[in-house]
Amino acid sequence: MHSTSEPSDEPSEAGAAPVRVWHYDGESGLRYQPQFETEGTSFRLTERDRVWGPFAFADLVSRDAIDGDAIFGLKNRPGWRIGFSGGVPADIAAHLPGAVRYGGFIDRFGLWQSVAVCAVLAALTVFVVLRSPAVVARMVPPSVEQRLGDLMVGDLGNRACNAPAGMAALTKMVRRIDPGDRPIEVRVVHMPIVNAVTLPGGKIVIFDELIEKAASADEVTGVLAHEIGHVEHRDVMESLLRQLGLSVLLGGLDGNIGGYTNSLLSATYSRGAEQRADDFAREQMGKAKVSPLATAQFFRRLSGKTDVKGAAKMLNYFSSHPMSSDRAAQFTAAAKGRTDFTPTLTPEEWGSLRTICSADADQKESGFRF
Repeated sequence: MHSTSEPSDEPSEAGAAPVRVWHYDGESGLRYQPQFETEGTSFRLTERDRVWGPFAFADLVSRDAIDGDAIFGLKNRPGWRIGFSGGVPADIAAHLPGAVRYGGFIDRFGLWQSVAVCAVLAALTVFVVLRSPAVVARMVPPSVEQRLGDLMVGDLGNRACNAPAGMAALTKMVRRIDPGDRPIEVRVVHMPIVNAVTLPGGKIVIFDELIEKAASADEVTGVLAHEIGHVEHRDVMESLLRQLGLSVLLGGLDGNIGGYTNSLLSATYSRGAEQRADDFAREQMGKAKVSPLATAQFFRRLSGKTDVKGAAKMLNYFSSHPMSSDRAAQFTAAAKGRTDFTPTLTPEEWGSLRTICSADADQKESGFRF
């Protein structure tokens, strides 16, 4: 766009008095000496019959001063520059962006002071992350947890029991206590341990020795509901991180999987995690109309075991599921006023679950241990 009028040094009606600037348009490489004329929230540059603009003041970007000249660029226009020799007149300065100091905060605060502050903040961040397994556990992507759980289940070898009738009974029990779409997988594993363990990724393992020690399917259902509670609250990764630190994430997918599985077998959840899992179990049993009295009885019977050999086996369960004086009492209280409970399984189905390993033709005695 060109203008045929000669620019004037008189103040324009629309703004401040024109002032001479130098200018590069970012295209020709030539240095021009136009006048800078304001027009409300914009400005234009004029030199004889040449006019640049209008440009918005908001699009100007402050650049480093050179030899006392205040220099500005234009957004999205590489090479575009205007310079005010000797500084910017006061009536124009109010429209222009302030100068940006190189380094900003660091220059004003000091380099070494800034380094010290950043080092302290980094140390605090690492400390909080390493000391807060519950927070870190909830940051672990489900895909990573799922992969770790698959590897840990695979580490159990061929000990999973698959007798058809027993599997059908187990499936019925799982659906009874957890009818939703929660992504869990429950297996019975043939090992002489009175225990149940939750692995990452919603994998739950019940060792057949625990089933053999149970007096009814409802007792096993209570234990299963408790383990599902740990899945619901993602307590497993918290437990692993609490015991093994970040090594479980940094090396877990190709590291000592057997060691991690063994750690979970002897893990002790926090008091809060155990209480949440118990609360979840009682709630689910109430919804499923499964009596919590059986679970209370199971806890009391295990804690009262007296023979030495049996007591050693029972310790496997209590090492990972610490008892408190009121846990059994809480399950007993949950049954108060209820008369609508029904057994989880029929006697025939319970018999099939108890023999799920002995009826599995592929199961053979071995000395397998973690």
